[in-house]
Amino acid sequence: MASFKILFAGALLLAIAFGSPSLAIVSPARPKNINVALQSKWEGTSLLLEAGELLAKLRDDFIWSFIEQWPPHSSVPLSDEACFNNILRISSSILDGPLQPVFHLSLLLRSASPKVVLYRQLAEESLLHHMGLIQESLHLSSQCDSQEEDDRCRTSPRVTSERKPCCWVDVGNHAFSLKSELADWLDTIKTALKDREVKGAHHSNVELFEFDHIFPHSISSRSVAILYGSPGASCFGDLHSMLEEAAKLGLVKYVLRPYLVSECQAEQGNCASMGAGSKVLLGGYGVELALKNMEYKAIDDSDVKKNDAMDEVRTDDLSEEVRGFIFSRLLERKPHLSDDLLTFRDHLLSSSVSDTMNVWELKDLGYQTAQRILHASESLRVMQDVNQNFPNLVSAISRLKLNETIKDEIVANQKLVNPGKNMLAINGALINLEGLDLHSLIELVLGELSLADAISKLKVPAKYVKSLMQIPDPAELSSVRVDFRSPYVYYLNNLEEDAMYRRWRSNLQELLMPVFPGQMRYIKKNLFNAVYIIDPATPSGLQVVDIILYYYENNVPMRFGIILTSSGAAKSIAGSGGELPSLGTRKDLSILAGKLFMYIEENHGAVAAFQFLSRINEARGGDMESRNEDPVESTHIEEAFYDTIRSRVKSPPEEILLKLEKGSDYEENVLKSTLFVYKLGLQELQPCLLMNGVVHTSTSLEGGLQAMSEELPKIQEGVYFGHINSHTDILEKFLKEKAYFRYNLDIVATSKEDIKYVSLARAVTRGNQVLSASTFLHSSGTEDDIKAITHLICVNAASTQGFQLLLQSVRYLMTGSKRGRVGILFNVADVPDFGKASSSFLLVRVIKEALRSPGGTKKVLPFLHSLLSLYAAHNFVLEESHDSTLEKSLGFAESAKLKLDLSDNFLLSLESIEECLKQVGEETQFVSKHLGLEPGTNAVITNGKLFLQSSRRGFVAEDFVLLEAVEFDRRVKPVSDIIENVEWEGIDPDDLTADFLSSVIMCISSEIALRNRGSDTARFDLLQSEHSAIIQESENAIVHVDAIVDPLSSTGQRLSPFFVLLQSWFQASMRILLNPMNSLADLPLKNFYRFVVPSRHPFNLDGSLQSGPTAVFSNMPPTRTLTMNLDVPEPWLVEPVDAIYDLDNIVLEKLGDARTMYAVFELEALMLTGHCHEQNDGPPRGLQLVLGTKLNPHVVDTIVMANLGYWQLKAAPGVWTLRLAPGRSSSLYTFHGPEEGDNHGPLTKQVVIKDLRGELLHLEVVKRKGKENEAVLGADDDGDSQYGEHSGRKGWNQNLLKWAADFLGGSKPPPQNPSQGKLMARTGEPINIFSIASGHLYERFLKIMMLSVLKNTRRPVKFWFIKNYLSPQFKNFIPHMAKEYGFQYDLVTYKWPTWLHKQTEKQRIIWAYKILFLDVIFPLSLRKVIFVDADQIVRADMGELYDMDLKGRPLAYTPFCDNNKEMDGYRFWNQGFWKDHLRGRPYHISALYVVDLKKFRQTAAGDNLRVFYETLSKDPGSLSNLDQDLPNYAQHQVPIFSLPQEWLWCESWCGNATKGKAKTIDLCNNPMTKEPKLQGARRIVAEWPALDEEVRSLTSRVLGEAEQADVTVVKGGEADVAIGKGAEPADVKVGKDAEQFSDAASNVETASEL
Repeated sequence: MASFKILFAGALLLAIAFGSPSLAIVSPARPKNINVALQSKWEGTSLLLEAGELLAKLRDDFIWSFIEQWPPHSSVPLSDEACFNNILRISSSILDGPLQPVFHLSLLLRSASPKVVLYRQLAEESLLHHMGLIQESLHLSSQCDSQEEDDRCRTSPRVTSERKPCCWVDVGNHAFSLKSELADWLDTIKTALKDREVKGAHHSNVELFEFDHIFPHSISSRSVAILYGSPGASCFGDLHSMLEEAAKLGLVKYVLRPYLVSECQAEQGNCASMGAGSKVLLGGYGVELALKNMEYKAIDDSDVKKNDAMDEVRTDDLSEEVRGFIFSRLLERKPHLSDDLLTFRDHLLSSSVSDTMNVWELKDLGYQTAQRILHASESLRVMQDVNQNFPNLVSAISRLKLNETIKDEIVANQKLVNPGKNMLAINGALINLEGLDLHSLIELVLGELSLADAISKLKVPAKYVKSLMQIPDPAELSSVRVDFRSPYVYYLNNLEEDAMYRRWRSNLQELLMPVFPGQMRYIKKNLFNAVYIIDPATPSGLQVVDIILYYYENNVPMRFGIILTSSGAAKSIAGSGGELPSLGTRKDLSILAGKLFMYIEENHGAVAAFQFLSRINEARGGDMESRNEDPVESTHIEEAFYDTIRSRVKSPPEEILLKLEKGSDYEENVLKSTLFVYKLGLQELQPCLLMNGVVHTSTSLEGGLQAMSEELPKIQEGVYFGHINSHTDILEKFLKEKAYFRYNLDIVATSKEDIKYVSLARAVTRGNQVLSASTFLHSSGTEDDIKAITHLICVNAASTQGFQLLLQSVRYLMTGSKRGRVGILFNVADVPDFGKASSSFLLVRVIKEALRSPGGTKKVLPFLHSLLSLYAAHNFVLEESHDSTLEKSLGFAESAKLKLDLSDNFLLSLESIEECLKQVGEETQFVSKHLGLEPGTNAVITNGKLFLQSSRRGFVAEDFVLLEAVEFDRRVKPVSDIIENVEWEGIDPDDLTADFLSSVIMCISSEIALRNRGSDTARFDLLQSEHSAIIQESENAIVHVDAIVDPLSSTGQRLSPFFVLLQSWFQASMRILLNPMNSLADLPLKNFYRFVVPSRHPFNLDGSLQSGPTAVFSNMPPTRTLTMNLDVPEPWLVEPVDAIYDLDNIVLEKLGDARTMYAVFELEALMLTGHCHEQNDGPPRGLQLVLGTKLNPHVVDTIVMANLGYWQLKAAPGVWTLRLAPGRSSSLYTFHGPEEGDNHGPLTKQVVIKDLRGELLHLEVVKRKGKENEAVLGADDDGDSQYGEHSGRKGWNQNLLKWAADFLGGSKPPPQNPSQGKLMARTGEPINIFSIASGHLYERFLKIMMLSVLKNTRRPVKFWFIKNYLSPQFKNFIPHMAKEYGFQYDLVTYKWPTWLHKQTEKQRIIWAYKILFLDVIFPLSLRKVIFVDADQIVRADMGELYDMDLKGRPLAYTPFCDNNKEMDGYRFWNQGFWKDHLRGRPYHISALYVVDLKKFRQTAAGDNLRVFYETLSKDPGSLSNLDQDLPNYAQHQVPIFSLPQEWLWCESWCGNATKGKAKTIDLCNNPMTKEPKLQGARRIVAEWPALDEEVRSLTSRVLGEAEQADVTVVKGGEADVAIGKGAEPADVKVGKDAEQFSDAASNVETASEL
């Protein structure tokens, strides 16, 4: 068969060569190609500024080195290429070798462009604020002659024709653009500092951000000066030099915000403006051309407009083999037959494309594909070519003779790995492929390269580097256990011994049996030990007792216990440093209740004791569910005691009570129990629950059951694997395996959002001497031991908390730590002023002197403990004389046998004072510069992990012990094990001290923690790789890639370019095992795919910068219908903005004379997403969030879903404010933070979008006190009233800042003169119509549907469209139609959430958008909306439907007709599953429905629909008609109101007898005839042709007006580009830009060409 095809093709070629008459009639065709680009929403940014930001990201001080080395502006113009090479040259001199490729690639990807845009926003805000001052400094006229007028000018600047300054300095109250003005201001600062006066000029009210560039020597200065400008500019150099010098003198805190003023680009030179101007073309995304299913013809028959002049660019690759022919060679030999040869080539391309194959051809297709890849000389590139052009190659691959050896090895590996599974690991860490994109991949690689660089600088031999880099990150733990076993636990019951449980079964295998949701397993074993910590004299503690008794009385299978504590006694213990109060010194109700409880428990049993506590609650009027916060009184306790024991004792209860009150019996036990709780660290959390030791702060009725369900899987796992049997003591086992003796959430938290790390390796390797000169404290006798744990204590010596923290760290060492050491760093806010605070400063001097003493830390430790303990007793307030302080210090030193020189010479020595001040200043500078802490901050840094100390509560000695254990277990032990066994090379043995090795462990563990990667690993070495793997080793590789890939999967399509890129840019070692599916029922890939990465050399022949990377499709089948989709990173929201042709129905042969089809997409928004939960509870359903800026507080809004508390908002690069919406949201909640839940609790959070990865936030909200039982969405409201439909807020995207307005797009205001529209004047409440369309045909239908609505509806109409899928033509046309017919419209969108099961087919995605996001896609102000299918014709007034009473149901649909008997066989809902499921309910059609958004949100209908969807969609056989099946399936939970039948008629299902009554007609697909849509429309709907003609007439008129506009034609090489008068420069490419775009299209270097 194959030989016949070759002979046939040869005959065709011969016929062409000899001019066969039979082929002469074939019209010549030229190759057709497709080019796709994705541009930013924002205007272009300077590559020079982006380079500085990228360097600062790698290390904060690199940007200052870059500025110093960048040459000043030269009058000699340089080409873009020369400027770019200068950037690379300077960066290579700054960066270490491994980091240079990351910088280079990130610069080409324009990764830092958003950061430059962010500074642009801040610069424009500064200009707006200081416009009057800047005008004045530029000698412009100013009308601000008074303070009042000056304030008005600042807040409402006048728009002037004067240009902006190229550089200026913002100091808060003033701004200067002239050197002389800045010099004068600096002189005032200098004078103020000299006089030590605090003046207005001395302080700045400028807001600084974490991302700001602060000059290294100016950290602690009070006055802030922000320079806005671009390096290389003449004005920049002068201002920079002045501020640099002032910063070194300590006059100012110098902050740089790079900004290029557009008006100054010409004078600042080509290098500064390179990349600025036109919008940025981005890379790092994929483009898919899918072969479209054309079962129903859905292509518009309208004439296609001619393409633009850029179509003449030729981008196809004729050197590619097509069915055995290389046409480039044939054309060289037979140039006169070029048209015929290219026609034959198109024939071969179309005939070779397959989307169906026979079963026997599919049998070994996966193995054959693997063989084709493995036998290639460049396997990675061939794999990319195969899976990105598979429809063209599948026919040839299926004819390969299979190598059984390859198949056998793949089959053997698939015994360990599921066929078709894809996995990727970098340096041993598994990567989550779901969210992987190029930008996150580069971040991962950067982390690996930075770590390798740090390790090598620490002089670790190269052979150990790989082992250190493959240490996995610690896993996030779902729970932490606390060992609470002690005599202080009082149990209520015992499931294994109590008589009431004797009938329960003891077979643990029942735990593995399925049960109904919520059903408990009654097993006679203490599987769930629920121990509560309570204060028995608090309402919350007593309520817990009632809950325990409720559980107990209802046979909940848990063992219950309590540990008693006294809040008052706990405060006394904390104040005394952990000492037990003396007996009889405290008389509080908690101790009394505890004593009585213990008496009853000992004499009358546990049940009576628990009932006693319950009676106290009853006496005060409380119960299990009430929120009664009335305090407990002594009478309540006495009454409960009498009631409990009266029937149990012979003596009068009053005598027993009196004896117990006056005596000390049981009091010691209560105090010891309190001390035990204090040492556990749980005092502030009480009441709390310990479920088998796992701490739960929720003690509600549901909280205990939830804790039980969370513990169940671990017990089931133990039973399943045989680790737990009937003889196992569950509590003993779990607490022995892994439990800590103390709980501190700051220490044990494992969520990465709650943890911050700092790099100690960079601090050490940068040559800073502070750490190396530090003296570390050790426990006695361990000074010469290697310490895996290093605690750096940052002490604000001007605060009591600082010295208290230091004392607790000393006490920690006094306990005898063998793994830890302590370093002290004093961190004082104002060092000179601190020197005047003689008492605290003297104490610091004494401590410094002790650390320098020759006695060693063995003697220093007891000295410091005695000294600090003494002053801790006086709260570190030294009221005595200096002589007395020195005298006491000497006494402590003598006791410790420590030699100290504390003579008068020491006290008065100016040299000693200056030396100490210098050291404190250096330490403060180090803490601020390298650890990122503000001066005056108390903190603990443990092997790089940062713990800020609050003024309310800091670490105590027990916390340090816990911290040591946790950090060693979780992340430091593997590092310590490797470093302690290193065979060092090139280091003097005398330098290999314990302190040196301890510092190496500290530095490496801190650097490892900074990597952003997962904790999961996999054993790839277990798989065979001799015959079925691509192995490419690279000598000295830092990045090691292990992967399992199915080359014929969509994931494989995305991974292939990554592999090529990792190897070409980073010389990564590769071991890629191919894992195709072993049985295929259909072709696995029915698309073409291109991944867009920039060229290494992005310049034209003249040295100018190309526009940017594009996706290039050549050799595409000209006759097949293709549909285009973009595969973009999750945070990107994109839309097409320039595409003449229908991107849903691409048929290349219809391009006419044009050779290339262009499509330009735009990055509409960077998504701000997150999850929100209520403190100790689930998501706050319906909570409303608002995102805005400083000048516009309300830009966009959204609500929080019940599904995982998910929310999303569209954003742009910049500084944003996220706030709780005014109304119920902010009246019920505050954000978690200081004063949470109070009137002054936080209602806003600052959000910064500074890169292309958007932002993911985890929000925690707290109910306001007294409103714990209220919900945001009550029964009679819909959230925030001021966001109602009749509120004063006019639009959810109105009044947006210019820089954000263009980015976010959105709401379209009504026409200026609606009455001028063609149709009747409209009055009344607006009717909201929602629809969705994709492709030119459905957009044509959509216009007709809109016209039919407008012709029949009397009230105002507003249309809502899903923006994502509309063509640029429709979006450009709709404003004209709105003006013509007098309606409003809005374009909305919603990014598919990452956690929701994704659809891959475009049509199914569109269906999903019709139903899944109705509660969140519309603004909160919208009350009701009607969905109308695009291919529907409306014949009635939609006001009637809009006003219809839905009987309290959130949705209203029309049931399917049943009077067209010909279609009975297709009515699937009348039989089988659907008939059983519906149980008599109708099956509704989804072409028309009404959504009561108020009820929809109140009833969580959207959340319920998404739950059903998530469950059903994972089965490929379910939800065939997604938008229709889902609401019909869910109508038992999301009720549907059935509309009268006449509201929807369609020929496929309804008989002609009812057509006359139809209020809408839908052009349903007919599964019997499969009639094309257009043909059916003209036949079925009488008015359709007239409506179509009216719409097409308007379209032609709009296009005609555009064509008749005055144009200017600019010659641009091959391209002649027409520019209309109203064209925006950023949207039109002229002259050189058009030529560059053409060159970029032809010269782009894709991943396969790197």
